[in-house]
Amino acid sequence: MATGRTHRPATRSRGIPEATVARLPLYLRALTALSERSVPTVSSEELAAAAGVNSAKLRKDFSYLGSYGTRGVGYDVEYLVYQISRELGLTQDWPVVIVGIGNLGAALANYGGFASRGFRVAALIDADPAMAGKQVAGIAVQHSDGLEKIISENGVSIGVITTPPGVAQQVCDRLVAAGITSILNFAPTVLSVPDGVDVRKVDLSIELQILAFHEQRKAVEEAAASDAAAPAPAGHDASTDQGPDGDVPAVMPA
Repeated sequence: MATGRTHRPATRSRGIPEATVARLPLYLRALTALSERSVPTVSSEELAAAAGVNSAKLRKDFSYLGSYGTRGVGYDVEYLVYQISRELGLTQDWPVVIVGIGNLGAALANYGGFASRGFRVAALIDADPAMAGKQVAGIAVQHSDGLEKIISENGVSIGVITTPPGVAQQVCDRLVAAGITSILNFAPTVLSVPDGVDVRKVDLSIELQILAFHEQRKAVEEAAASDAAAPAPAGHDASTDQGPDGDVPAVMPA
């Protein structure tokens, strides 16, 4: 099996838009679920609903892959799984290094979904000398002093940063200098990288803040709807709320 350091996905060379690339994993997740249920074919409408997009957008996305389905039959599930996996580079082995083995780093190391999706946790690195040698998910944690050597020996091209924000940029710089060209950043800070290095940021607190905004808006809308539906007090004459011109309340003389 090829390793990540010598092969890269062909998405950019084939001119697939970034928005389409971002949706491919959604399609793959839905297709994998169908495959596990031994579903042979799926319509664009069914797959779009499972992936949370509209069917026209799905068909446009698949046209970039050269996959148009069969009228009256739909798409072949197994072939689409292979086609999208190949386009995303998941038909080859991608060694990953996780830097920062605190609670989040350890949780990611223990996540069982990486291997089934083409990613292998090749090394765990931490700056704390007390962590060196400890087993996490069956992998011995190594000290950050050997970061460059570890990356070279394991042929790593993807780095995951789960460090505190104050040291994330320094870790990023070392990863890039060691040859890492793709970084998944969980640290709550913005990283600066040179051209040719891709960074994806995951900030759970931001996602929670967005959800809080929507919850607040729903609460306000529900309160407004409740007020509008409430009956007027008994004996209240709404006409007395208007002024002589019928637009604003009249001001009574003192």
